[in-house]
Parts: sequence; structure tokens; C-alpha cells
Amino acid sequence: MIYYQLRLFIIFEQPFFMDRHFFNIAYNGTRFSGWQVQDNAPSVQAAIEEALTKLYSSKISIIGCGRTDTGVHASDYFFHVDLEDRYNVKDLMYKLNLMLGAEILIKSIIGVEDDHHARFDATSRSYTYHLSLQKDPFRQDQTYLFDQGGNIDFELLNKAASLLLEFDEFFTFCKTHSDVTNYRCQLFESYWERVSEYDFEYHISANRFLRGMVRLIVGMCINVAIGKLDLEEVKSALSTQSRLDRAWSVPAKGLFLTKVEYPYIE
Repeated sequence: MIYYQLRLFIIFEQPFFMDRHFFNIAYNGTRFSGWQVQDNAPSVQAAIEEALTKLYSSKISIIGCGRTDTGVHASDYFFHVDLEDRYNVKDLMYKLNLMLGAEILIKSIIGVEDDHHARFDATSRSYTYHLSLQKDPFRQDQTYLFDQGGNIDFELLNKAASLLLEFDEFFTFCKTHSDVTNYRCQLFESYWERVSEYDFEYHISANRFLRGMVRLIVGMCINVAIGKLDLEEVKSALSTQSRLDRAWSVPAKGLFLTKVEYPYIE
């Protein structure tokens, strides 16, 4: 009888194994104060950590591939976390998607090596900014309405965007009080696309981005395209790594993180 009880104790007290997983997710950032946990403000990270903590009955912390600001969206975002193997992937995705509501989607869960890192291993990140010259009641939280009577030069938009590819330091387009040690970024693409008569998209990819960088770049491009800023002013600021006199950070709601790439994920 004693032997039988001891066997039961050993069986039920066996520990779960910890495995690292990458989560690929999408989220609508409208009501969130960005990705990162903040005091007294809702964040995407906090919502996911709260759901995982409830499921595993212990404090769970996750590490994202980067920060997004208040109101910024993501259609392709990754975070990693070490989890006990008590749920299979299908069940875990189902439970989390029920708990997280309509604004956060768990798209997939990928098992990775224990030293793989969602932030440090990313080789490329891509953003798209949505700009419209005509209001759309169905996209007002995902597109910036630039209500200037259609007065925007598409050719100048692209000249301003392509100018950035000549440089690899971007202090000019970094918000003040940023905790970075350098301003070097390798840009892979920077261009505007006209998707309809009234709608434009800005596409940019790089190995890393500075705080507020994309929104400041979009503001610069628009100012050039409407004649409020000269291309030579932009080139001079980038050459001397100084700030623009007419720096403009456009609203966050038009910005989407659209792709994050890793050498070991297709």
C-alpha cells in the first residue's frame, strides 16, 4: 500500500518540459498604448501575458520583436516565450484567441531552438503607411485622411522616399529622448505606391528602425510633395545628421508593421 501511494506521487509530480515558441500574431492597435507593457495603460503585450498567465496558472512573460507606438497596428508580429508542454499547438491557439477577443489574433505558433530570439534574430522589418485624400467611414482607424483637396505630387513623394536609400544614419528621423546608442539603419526599400485615385501607401523595409522613424519619414515625404519642404533641405539634414525645421510625425493610425523576417522561418 505504501509502495502504491509512492508511485502515484511520483507520477503526478513529474515536471513539464519547457520549450521555446515563436508566436506569429496580428493586432489592431487602436485602443492599445502600443506593444510594450506600460503602467496604467492597456498594451498588446500585457493582454497576451495576462491570458497566458491564466492558462498556465503562473506568471508568464513574453519578448516581442520590437515596440510599436500607441495606435500603431501589426499584420505580422512575432514574440517568443518559454512554455510548459501541457497544451498542443491547436488547443493553445484556440484558447488564446477566445480569451484575447477581436483585436488580437494568434496566427501560428512555431517551435524553435532555445536560443532563438524574437527581437535580436530578426533580419528585416517592413512597414506600410496608409494615406488617403478622401474620407472612408470604414477605414477611419486604419488610414490617415490627408484632407488637402487632392493637392499632393506623387512624383515628389517618391523622390523624397528614394532619397533615404542614399543614407545609413537617421538621427534626422528619430524622436527625441530615444534610448539608442547609434542611429544606423540599413534600408532595403523605400517607396510610395498609388493604389487608387485617392489612396497611397508608403512601403519601407530595414534591418532596424528608430523610435518614431517611419511616421517622421512619412511626414517629410508629404511636406515635400505639397511644397512645404525642399528635397535639398532633407538631403542637407541627412548629410549633417541634424533635425528638420519642419519635422512632422503623422498620426499613428495609418501605420502597420507588415512583415518580420528570420533566417530560420519561411
